[in-house]
Amino acid sequence: MTFRNGLDSLLRPEDSVLVLIDHQPYQLANLNSHDPHMVVNNSVALAKAAKAFGVPTTLTSVIADRGGLIFPQITDVFSGQEVIDRTFINTWQDQKVVDAVKATGRKQLIIAGLWTEVCVAMPTIQALGEGWDVTVVTDASGGTSVEAHEVAIQRMIGAGANMMTWLSVASEWQRDWARTEHATELAELLVQHAGASGIAFLWEQQLLNTPLPRAAE
Repeated sequence: MTFRNGLDSLLRPEDSVLVLIDHQPYQLANLNSHDPHMVVNNSVALAKAAKAFGVPTTLTSVIADRGGLIFPQITDVFSGQEVIDRTFINTWQDQKVVDAVKATGRKQLIIAGLWTEVCVAMPTIQALGEGWDVTVVTDASGGTSVEAHEVAIQRMIGAGANMMTWLSVASEWQRDWARTEHATELAELLVQHAGASGIAFLWEQQLLNTPLPRAAE
């Protein structure tokens, strides 16, 4: 097995391409591995992070006229962008999706979707076999059971995939707080989507802007 380590293995926004797969009502209704509210939150946060860092993103659904449209919170991030609707369960067998990804010229393929054991595992394993560097965002994905999600993750790790959460992806894209061009957008993402970490950040800002008490005269 080839280990994914060293500085070059970390995600870089200029080399990343994101595919969001089947974040649709039917799949969400049968999601049992995570709190569905968190999966919506995390997938939207990942979408916003990609937009902030200029990471090309492909949106794809499967038979949307029956399974429902992709969450509007995601499509609103990429207003006017086409959603590729498939019949293939395996996204990587849909040539339109593959062509869209290849057209970016990027090599770090990042995938999140519903369900982990089906619509995430199949394209991940196929793309790995074709030489792609694949990262799966586990908390912006989910399965029909805890077991299904966890077994799928182990299967993909065994095939060579990298596992991360949305916040670790965004942090790796940022990498250095001296890179100020996206720091404000990342801070806003923390506030909107990082729960207690976002509240702690706001508290920190409050404390930094609170005048010191005057000494008694």
